[in-house]
Amino acid sequence: MTKVKVCGITTLEDARAAAAAGADLLGLNFYKPSPRYLAPEAARAIAAALRAELGDACPALIGLFVNEVVGRVSITMEQVGLQFAQLSGDESVEVLRELHGTAYKAIRPRSLQEALDDSAYFAPAAPTDTRIPSLLVDAHHPQLYGGTGEQASREVALAAKAQTPRLMLAGGLTPNNVAEAVRTVQPWAVDVASGVEVDGQPGRKNAAKMAAFVAAVRAAQVS
Repeated sequence: MTKVKVCGITTLEDARAAAAAGADLLGLNFYKPSPRYLAPEAARAIAAALRAELGDACPALIGLFVNEVVGRVSITMEQVGLQFAQLSGDESVEVLRELHGTAYKAIRPRSLQEALDDSAYFAPAAPTDTRIPSLLVDAHHPQLYGGTGEQASREVALAAKAQTPRLMLAGGLTPNNVAEAVRTVQPWAVDVASGVEVDGQPGRKNAAKMAAFVAAVRAAQVS
């Protein structure tokens, strides 16, 4: 069954709503230039409260980092109480390897060949933990590191999937188009941020949109 990650959570209210909708993973963004940035202290409060309320039913909590040094990633993960990290910048395979299986790489290939090259490059250090993806494919943007609302190429995603045990697909997914993406790519997971937000308010989630998104993913797998 395709898993769902809701990324860019900034409030406990939205975290609760995402969990109630059926999200399997929640992303907390620690990239300061992002409109979805969350300070570690605030993230820690959200993580602690959510775990206290949901216990074992709490979605996996993942920190999103962009071009951060390994030491800072590790310290933030420990401070906040995160299980895993998503590296969404220009990190090397060595950085991924230094996080000892607790992190996965997000790539934004510009072409089919780049998708194949990137998949092969990061494969030796991809995590084996089946609670997280081996690799995430997002839409390419020359300046931005995800959350753009632009769709990733299905051809590129399929090329990466062929070389990846557990592919997470991101990029412009919404309640209206995610079913088609799931049927076409059949990813291990899908990742959504802007597609389930309150209109004009990056970082604030719409509970109804999150519920519709998860429902569309589930329906696509039984249709």
